[in-house]
Amino acid sequence: MRLLLLLMAVFVGGCATRPVPVPPSATTASLVGVRAEQLDPAYWIARQDDAQRRRMTAAAIAAQNARMVADDPAVHDLAAVPATLPRADIEAAIRALSAPPTRALFDGDGNPVPQATLDALADDLALETIGANVAPAFALVTQRADLRTFPATLRVFSTPGDTDIDRFQESALFPGTPVAVLHRSRDGAWSFVASALYRAWIESRFLASGERATVLDYATREPHVVVTGATARTVFTREQPQVSDLQLDMGVRVPLRADWPADVPVNGQHPLSSYVIELPIRGADGALALVPALLPKTADVATDYLPYTEANLLRQGFKFLGERYGWGHADGTRDCSGFVSEVYRAVGLVLPRNTGDQARSPALDRIVFEPNTSHARRLAVVRGLDVGDLVYIPGHVMMVIGRENDSTFVIHDVTGVSVRGADGAATRVPLNAVSVTPLESLLAGDGTPLVDRITAIQRVRAPTPP
Repeated sequence: MRLLLLLMAVFVGGCATRPVPVPPSATTASLVGVRAEQLDPAYWIARQDDAQRRRMTAAAIAAQNARMVADDPAVHDLAAVPATLPRADIEAAIRALSAPPTRALFDGDGNPVPQATLDALADDLALETIGANVAPAFALVTQRADLRTFPATLRVFSTPGDTDIDRFQESALFPGTPVAVLHRSRDGAWSFVASALYRAWIESRFLASGERATVLDYATREPHVVVTGATARTVFTREQPQVSDLQLDMGVRVPLRADWPADVPVNGQHPLSSYVIELPIRGADGALALVPALLPKTADVATDYLPYTEANLLRQGFKFLGERYGWGHADGTRDCSGFVSEVYRAVGLVLPRNTGDQARSPALDRIVFEPNTSHARRLAVVRGLDVGDLVYIPGHVMMVIGRENDSTFVIHDVTGVSVRGADGAATRVPLNAVSVTPLESLLAGDGTPLVDRITAIQRVRAPTPP
């Protein structure tokens, strides 16, 4: 996600490109080439020969996730975090993330961010307080919370007036996510944490600290439910505000209290019409407690991960259709790599968080394109792709949904695309949402075919032996 601005400048519809308005006379459908029926997953499911066939069994998925942890340096096993970490390792991780900005940044009003403000952020890192050996604390995230470059909520932007992409926004974590707490900001209001997929700063008020075993066990407890909708929300309750109206995103897995007595209310409400789940809350002293909460039975959830089939990938992807693009999971939404990660998380498969890491992952079935790979070779590969294959260009990822009329169609969370208009000139179409587009007709920023910018294709399955 956090790629060089130079790469973003050449990306056709990248995770961070500023859209240029389309002429009022043009329609998005006519420019992009998508019909109304193509915005329905059932349309693409019907076009597949065997959309319901399982690609991987549960055992194969578990083996694939283990391979991801073992082989991909961007994915970590928190259970393997040692009892103590040397100061040098933690300081290096913080410095790598929270490096002093090297370009001008602007606030939400378009004013340059003063150097004194940036100096204060650097001072808040409190690196000199890191001990020679640090014993990580363990905690569960209590609500959807942003991960930040610095211990601050300050939003900064590369261009005055362009407030879509906050350069200090890294990602987000979801309720029940386990983390190792490695360091705290000078005032303690922020914690530098390591999750399985990311290291960054999170507000300490969203963490509940507990015993290592309790924290790590939470993610594997049985029975459980998995969120299969784009999002689900817990029932509102005044009795326990910390678990009231919480957003749970696609693929989030939480323990189910199947043994809850039928005659015992949960936070003042009878559980007849809801699932009783267990969620973490933070006590006044910051300590972890696990409490019951209600999830309506009308919520789009399942009692296990969905079978890994083409049909389910299509259904899950289209549940986000039209959602606003959100750089780094900002504003309760997601970006391009977060989108594909959550689609695959719904079938139980783990992907790295960022596009660059996903594209490079050695744990997937990877096809690499070199800069000198011919256009004809690229087209031949693209035309042979299957539903769910992930196509990477610098700063962006797209998921294949099928082919029609010699075109490959993709669904992606995108700011905008460039296509050739009726007059033959490249035209920018602002989308800023999860959208369906054809692939071969898209153009890069300089007007060349987008397929010539593809760096890799990942098929989410075990790597093909050399």
